[in-house]
Amino acid sequence: MKIRTRVFWLLLGCLAWAVAAVAQEPGEPVAGKVTLGVSVEETAVIATGWRASKLLHAPVYNERNEKIGKMEDFIVSTDGTLSVAIVDVGGFLGIGAHRVAIPVQQFDEVAPTKIVLKGATKEALKKMPEFKYEA
Repeated sequence: MKIRTRVFWLLLGCLAWAVAAVAQEPGEPVAGKVTLGVSVEETAVIATGWRASKLLHAPVYNERNEKIGKMEDFIVSTDGTLSVAIVDVGGFLGIGAHRVAIPVQQFDEVAPTKIVLKGATKEALKKMPEFKYEA
């Protein structure tokens, strides 16, 4: 009887230790008091769309299916939102390129094979102020 009691208490102690160890392991990485990243459920809602790497160098067309440039870069605001896209108008292999900043909300259709900017022409974009990167 004495051995059974000891085995019972030993097993109960191991079970309590295992439960306490599992309870202390955080399920998600935490920085301060803010959970980092997104859950699987949130990813299904948030992560729809295209990766920026797939959109770089994609052709930009107007609604008349005229090629007016190509996507060169994206600018992220200090608050973490995507603010403007840099469109390269004209030029060849980077020579003679005219870069313009277009707010991302102005694009109609966005896909790696075709980005649509309604109402734009190559001539109108070339008349816009050139976007210059700060050093």
